[in-house]
Amino acid sequence: QVQLVESGGGLVQDGGSLNLSCAASGRTFNNMGWFRRAPGKAREFVASITRSGGTTYSADSEKGRFTISRDNAKNTVHLQMNNLKFEDTALYYCAAATTHTWQYWGQGTQVTVSS
Repeated sequence: QVQLVESGGGLVQDGGSLNLSCAASGRTFNNMGWFRRAPGKAREFVASITRSGGTTYSADSEKGRFTISRDNAKNTVHLQMNNLKFEDTALYYCAAATTHTWQYWGQGTQVTVSS
């Protein structure tokens, strides 16, 4: 059974940092990524990484504040978030795919940035 378990969320002040982690079990994946859903908004893509380390970022996280990485040996993916802003407040989800479709999702970890 595939499971994705996120950790690392919390409350942080504006300008602070958090490192989210997602531990996958049950199988390995070609692509792993992070999405988020802010209150009252649709879920949006944040970043993804392939098994070989190729990365894709949303327009916002591409501004250098977020960095995605993965450890294939441990079947984990991480999201280092620096210079967090109030607008980054959201429920962050880990996702995984064996094809071009995001097939598996975690339960989410809450990130709250106080202004």
